[in-house]
Amino acid sequence: MGVFRFADTYAAPTQEQRERYMIGKIEERHFGPEGQIVFIEYPEAVYLKDDIDTIRILCTGFKDKQKAFEEVKRLVDHCEHNVPPHNLFTKGRKAKDDSKPIDRTSQ
Repeated sequence: MGVFRFADTYAAPTQEQRERYMIGKIEERHFGPEGQIVFIEYPEAVYLKDDIDTIRILCTGFKDKQKAFEEVKRLVDHCEHNVPPHNLFTKGRKAKDDSKPIDRTSQ
């Protein structure tokens, strides 16, 4: 079996890998700030998606699935201690609450 790393947001497992390993019942868990680290466990594999550092990892086989648990702990620890959370988007409600009224009388 093996560990496959995809170092790009748009890189992903091949169709052959998806058909072979990424089938069956899944369990999905979210970690890190705003759930940006996604841990998806399949019967034959584990898929990690880290949207903070744009890393994708597919671990196949029993021994390598165990490595995935260690890797997700490392990623969560890394993001909690080294990288400040950054959200590129602001919800409309928060933007409305933070906004100052505009004085249109002087225009």
